[in-house]
Amino acid sequence: MKWQVMIAILVSQIKGQDASSTDPPCLMTHSHPPKTHEKESLSLHLTKMLYFISLSSTFGFSFFLFPNDIVPLVSPSAVSRDVVVFCLFILSFSPLRLLLQLVQPPIIIFFFIKRRRLSCIPSPSLKNDVVQLLSPCELMASSASHIIIVILLALAVSSALVSPAASTSRGLDRRPEKTGFRVSLRHVDSGGNYTKFERLKRAMKRGKLRLQRLSAKTASFESSVEAPVHAGNGEFLMKLAIGTPAETYSAIMDTGSDLIWTQCKPCKDCFDQPTPIFDPKKSSSFSKLPCSSDLCAALPISSCSDGCEYLYSYGDYSSTQGVLATETFTFGDASVSKIGFGCGEDNDGSGFSQGAGLVGLGRGPLSLISQLGEPKFSYCLTSIDDSKGISSLLVGSEATMKNAITTPLIQNPSQPSFYYLSLEGISVGDTLLPIEKSTFSIQDDGSGGMIIDSGTTITYLEDSAFAALKKEFISQMKLDVDESGSTGLDLCFSLPSDVSTVDVPQLVFHFEGADLKLPAENYIIADSGLGVICLTMGSSSGMSIFGNFQQQNIVVLHDLEKETISFAPAKCNQL
Repeated sequence: MKWQVMIAILVSQIKGQDASSTDPPCLMTHSHPPKTHEKESLSLHLTKMLYFISLSSTFGFSFFLFPNDIVPLVSPSAVSRDVVVFCLFILSFSPLRLLLQLVQPPIIIFFFIKRRRLSCIPSPSLKNDVVQLLSPCELMASSASHIIIVILLALAVSSALVSPAASTSRGLDRRPEKTGFRVSLRHVDSGGNYTKFERLKRAMKRGKLRLQRLSAKTASFESSVEAPVHAGNGEFLMKLAIGTPAETYSAIMDTGSDLIWTQCKPCKDCFDQPTPIFDPKKSSSFSKLPCSSDLCAALPISSCSDGCEYLYSYGDYSSTQGVLATETFTFGDASVSKIGFGCGEDNDGSGFSQGAGLVGLGRGPLSLISQLGEPKFSYCLTSIDDSKGISSLLVGSEATMKNAITTPLIQNPSQPSFYYLSLEGISVGDTLLPIEKSTFSIQDDGSGGMIIDSGTTITYLEDSAFAALKKEFISQMKLDVDESGSTGLDLCFSLPSDVSTVDVPQLVFHFEGADLKLPAENYIIADSGLGVICLTMGSSSGMSIFGNFQQQNIVVLHDLEKETISFAPAKCNQL
């Protein structure tokens, strides 16, 4: 449709010229062309104006330096000038506009020489003897003019027929038409009839498995092969659609890994999932990736047989194995083509059965965020006891916030997918805990540090840090410690039967440049039936994790361009 409109406008420009004009032809010498050759329609004036504006960024200031010289010098005739202007106007909006940058220097040099040496004067004759008055330089200029017109016409026609999808820009190919989108998140236990404490205990059981995965340094499949650890299962499901026509699935949102994958037919070894297994043969947009692709090279383990075959493993030796492909994914109302994903035909391990696969949101090149090329994403998680609340994942322009505190993200070369935070200390009430600052630092061997993770429920602190925290809470709570161990949490207190409220000390995490004060419901849970009130934190050896219980009703924004993470309180079920 676009090229038809362009041709129609071009024809109207040519037909709009005065065919009966008796203006004499002209030869080129030193001054500007006479005004008798500047009879132009209003539409031509507008076209030229738009052309100069649109090309200002491509040609720099050259067209502003020679606005009245370039087009008349390329072609003295009015019709040809219209053709030149319109061809350049088309090219300025086409994928071939980059070619203009390549031919710009010789064109400008040609215009400059021609401007200095040539000008337009009336010819003494309208017959063939006009040609005899042309100098060799003028003949060369006239020939060059016709060559330029032919080149511009060829480029304009070819660019009008070039589909935008043929662009080699990776970011533009992968981004949706909208600059951002929103996806609803659902807790994996939201459909069950559980109390708040029961929901927490179920999540903690999954969290300990995840902690095992995250705390491992490497996963080895052969004696000579080592790969980074990935988190695997998670706590929140996101709804998406895959293929053409689109089929709807739920997948685990995982900020601790990169690969996007789903189970695919034919399945050699697959776990039960709540929706039918994806069949790539039924999708017209499915395409296997070659072994030479960048995404295949980004895999920790791959082989080359029938396309790029992958093996992606998790810390407890759960894994997915299959072929790497591209497909159209739909998130909310945004559809994105050519997303690289794993089509898993052999998938094994616990914790995957809540959905049909995973969507990695880590920092590596295979993750959804990296493939979209969007610099920002955020999520807002509802309270764990809000069984009907809908959490949200926001990407691109949707990921905004106000009144936020911001802290830098840290890189760990040994675990490049994780989002590491710079935790400098912790306060309980008015007491700054006696924790060595190096406690939360990344060690030379890649161990240690603190990551923020959406898929781990409670926060885990390095052993010595948690011991200091536990001691200070016992001191300030002034309640009897519950030693029964019935809750599975490391620190609980007996809840007095004659007390309706309990005062708890303020808990503050001191990140670099940001002091995050948590509301009590983000680190304390009580159960009157069990008669306990507990701290929803635990201890770990090595890596520390800032869990999602501490992130309830907080917008957490990741800015990968600025390498920062921001926090702002919110009512997540009302976003």
